[in-house]
Amino acid sequence: MATVLITGAGRGIGLHLARHYVAAGWTVLAGMRRPDAAKDVPGRIVQLDVSDAGSVASAARVVDAVSIDLLINNAGLGARRGEALGSVDYPAFARMLDVNVLGPVRMIEAFAGHLARGERKQIVTVSSRMGSIGEVGGAGSMAYRTSKAAVNMAMRSLSFELGPRGLTLVVVHPGWVRTDMGGPSAPLMPEQSAAALAKLIERLTPADNGRFYNYDGTPLPW
Repeated sequence: MATVLITGAGRGIGLHLARHYVAAGWTVLAGMRRPDAAKDVPGRIVQLDVSDAGSVASAARVVDAVSIDLLINNAGLGARRGEALGSVDYPAFARMLDVNVLGPVRMIEAFAGHLARGERKQIVTVSSRMGSIGEVGGAGSMAYRTSKAAVNMAMRSLSFELGPRGLTLVVVHPGWVRTDMGGPSAPLMPEQSAAALAKLIERLTPADNGRFYNYDGTPLPW
């Protein structure tokens, strides 16, 4: 039976990914910052705060004997308003970078051994096409865009380091999704995004290492 570890599994896309993989017969490790707030979260709940190195290391020890086939770095902070020059909230900017960039790096560093023992050896990081330098066409959401561009580069760099070890790293854009982060006007429901992402992940091969994909499988520019 395959095993997936999903961060940010308590709500939104992460919750629906957990539901999908449980229904598909996988063992699900549902990473949550606040397990006490878990409501209808399937799988085995693992207390995990990606912004806290100690928390990540503790979670890795808790599941030390588990071989992980797939790590989905889903936890993250969304875009904030008021990020124009003159109104930059620098502590919030730093927090955004800590969670959205360093969080996935901490996870990969802590769980690389678990993944090396797995069959699939796949790492999927949920980013955003708002981090695509090739597609940027205006101002706004500076901290969020910067964090997603940075995590894209981190994952691309790690793909060269971990690819020779048999791991496949892919970055994905989940679409504009109707969650707390995406807002009520988004066209995609979280279960639709999760289903599309799971379909994309199922088709991944080592040849996809270091790629950036839209949720529908379309390649995206870095």
